[in-house]
Amino acid sequence: MRLAVLGAGAVGPAAAVLAASRGHQAVIWSPSGRGTAGIAGTIQAEGKLQGPFPVEVAATLEDAFRGADAALMAVPAYAYAGLLPRIAAALPDDLPLLIAPAASLAPLALDVMRARLGAPKRRAPIGALATVPGGARRLGPDRVRVAMLRQAVEVAAVPAAAAPRIAALAEALFGFRAPLSADALHAALLNLNPVIHAALALTNVTRIERAEDWSQYAAMTPFACRLMESLNTERDALAAAYGHDLPGLAEVLARSNPVSPGPLHEMAAAIAAARPEVRGPTSTESRYVTEDVPFGLAFYLAIAAPKRVAMPVTDSTIRVLEALWGRDLRSNPMLDQVPLEDLPRLLAEGAGRS
Repeated sequence: MRLAVLGAGAVGPAAAVLAASRGHQAVIWSPSGRGTAGIAGTIQAEGKLQGPFPVEVAATLEDAFRGADAALMAVPAYAYAGLLPRIAAALPDDLPLLIAPAASLAPLALDVMRARLGAPKRRAPIGALATVPGGARRLGPDRVRVAMLRQAVEVAAVPAAAAPRIAALAEALFGFRAPLSADALHAALLNLNPVIHAALALTNVTRIERAEDWSQYAAMTPFACRLMESLNTERDALAAAYGHDLPGLAEVLARSNPVSPGPLHEMAAAIAAARPEVRGPTSTESRYVTEDVPFGLAFYLAIAAPKRVAMPVTDSTIRVLEALWGRDLRSNPMLDQVPLEDLPRLLAEGAGRS
């Protein structure tokens, strides 16, 4: 297949290389143009994938979509609000688009935008991936280190009934198992980054501020893990209010790391010993706060309101981080697109599709 990758930070090039390694054609587009500067027909991969892989560069979004069989949007969640309207206007009606991760109901927000622009009822579904295909770091203009490839990623769709089609597409492109997720909300809630990263940012704020070198998993001490577990209890209650059941923190960590489920801080210590290269953020502009709070924790609060789910620890964590960072961490333009009181129906049917 021909895959259009939208986003040229680290995850986008890694996804393009992964697809190319499986025999697909990959074309990559950068919203700003800066991310593709220096890519001249190949990307050199290191780590879990090695060697030069052919990757084309598209000058425009329309060029990226031309001739594509599928598309993947892989940009930080804080870029979604600016990018989704551009995609809504340019996306061909028959082209399935996968969003990784499906943070803050981005697939549904895009579907609402498409409906308002007059897209036909019979149009391709939008995929919602619980997380990205793998972890990566950009080493240079045409070099990427693929540090980790996921064995499984839960996949949902808008409309919800299209999930099997989207899952088969994701498996063919990237090679991971794609268990079906009930809907785009379930896929969004499966991502544990907001819970883990917000707690780590709060309990290691001076390390981040001073740009210290620190181990992420070693910092998951008993006290930090206690906060994560409290945040996770509220996330579970929110999911239950929408009819969903979520795996626990220990189960999720065990899925992607060489450890057995157990007390969270003990698991973290074992992971720290096995993966010492995983370091914590060294900048206050880290996605741990700029992305995972407004499009994670604050998103939880927004959808909790219609169901009257109390989330005091989540709310307090956001308030303290806002005080520390000195900025609003609740603004989420994507949710302005979605009538939350009609959320269950929209998740099931999509917008303007029936």
